Amino acid sequence: MISKRTSTLLATAILTGTMLLGLLAIQAQAALRHIDGTVVSKNSDNRTFRIVTQNGNKLRIKVNGATKFDRLAGFGALHKGLRVEVDAVSTDGGLLAKQVEPQGEGGGGGDDGPNHT
Repeated sequence: MISKRTSTLLATAILTGTMLLGLLAIQAQAALRHIDGTVVSKNSDNRTFRIVTQNGNKLRIKVNGATKFDRLAGFGALHKGLRVEVDAVSTDGGLLAKQVEPQGEGGGGGDDGPNHT
């Protein structure tokens, strides 16, 4: 039989763990940025590409094996002049694309959010 003290400690640990997971999920979701821009260059060796945003900002974005390409045949399909929508997260190494798709083809569309650059 479990003592009352053990039961209380177990319940506290479960509650703390659940709250921590919720906090981590909120932080991960908040870090996602939606960026519209035009590809200006691509570096296949580093698996990065650069875009210029509608505001004129130039950003370098990295892709990895988890990056999803919607309506694009992967990283190889990126080329200079292609207008794209990118969902990215900030990492210690810069922006990491989670999803890349051609702009205006069924994506998020419009300038309608605080994370829209």
